[in-house]
Amino acid sequence: MFNKLTKSRILITGGTGSFGSQFLSTLLKLKTKPKQITIFSRDEKKQFDMRNTIKSKIVNFVIGDVRDYENVLNIMENIDYVFHAAALKQVPSCEFFPIEAVKTNILGTDNIIKAANRTKVKKVIFLSTDKSVQPINAMGMSKALMEKTISAKSKIIRKNLSFCITRYGNVIGSRGSVVPTFIEQIKKDKKLTITDPKMTRFMMTLDDAVKLVFYAFEKGNNGDIFIKKSPASDILNIAKAVSNKFKRRLRYEIIGTRLGEKIHETLLSSEEMAKSKDLGSFYKINPLTDQAKFNDYFYKGNKLKNITDYSSNNTQILNLNQTIKILEKSEVYKN
Repeated sequence: MFNKLTKSRILITGGTGSFGSQFLSTLLKLKTKPKQITIFSRDEKKQFDMRNTIKSKIVNFVIGDVRDYENVLNIMENIDYVFHAAALKQVPSCEFFPIEAVKTNILGTDNIIKAANRTKVKKVIFLSTDKSVQPINAMGMSKALMEKTISAKSKIIRKNLSFCITRYGNVIGSRGSVVPTFIEQIKKDKKLTITDPKMTRFMMTLDDAVKLVFYAFEKGNNGDIFIKKSPASDILNIAKAVSNKFKRRLRYEIIGTRLGEKIHETLLSSEEMAKSKDLGSFYKINPLTDQAKFNDYFYKGNKLKNITDYSSNNTQILNLNQTIKILEKSEVYKN
């Protein structure tokens, strides 16, 4: 797997985000490092901080926005592999500014697709989310259309280029996630705000997300969508685990489910599960295997098996001790 990266030129869009930072750190620890890594993002402050922290001769920093096609095209010249992590990811931001989510998550991704097809890029790994499955919020809807755009364009790209999608659930400690929120509330001696004690969320570390992306990079063929199997925990156990870390008795208030939130998250719909391939720690689906032509859409179909979806309420549900154990793998919890 890592042999492909040796002497290669890599582009990470949204490279100063939670995933981008962890992915860059992982790349720089490889014995056979890439020839060049380009961090492409629009936040100059985050780039400044990362530049001073990393101090690596093989890392370049470029200010830009995936919404700007000419900028993306210029940056992608002489790039071998692209890891597309740039996105608007927070549900409230997308809910109140849905057109901004469309511009970044859908049109920005389309710019990546078009630029990759016009340059010498060999492979693009796109990062998606559980919220794209049966979406009820603008963020999930924009990510679902992002996936559809990638799948559709995968059919018409040049032969020596491939697109793969990775889809995963909540990453512990990422910006806007519940664990940092609980930690901040405890530090301010406030009650923890719990939406619904029965709400469940997939539990995944940043390291798990990086492993999923590496797996897709190594094993993925054009059009593949990879999903990492993940355990889940309910919000009340997560709140208890964070309180235990501070040796504080749990104090909380129930505020109710907020706009755009689900009680349970889904990584694979029942329709996708019927067509998925179980790879042990991962599931794989590929919409291109249907090979349906436009006219066939109206006259042909497949009989679906009676299979349930893969959701945070029917995966492995962690108890309190197990929740603490997985949280301890997260830097934000340990520190």
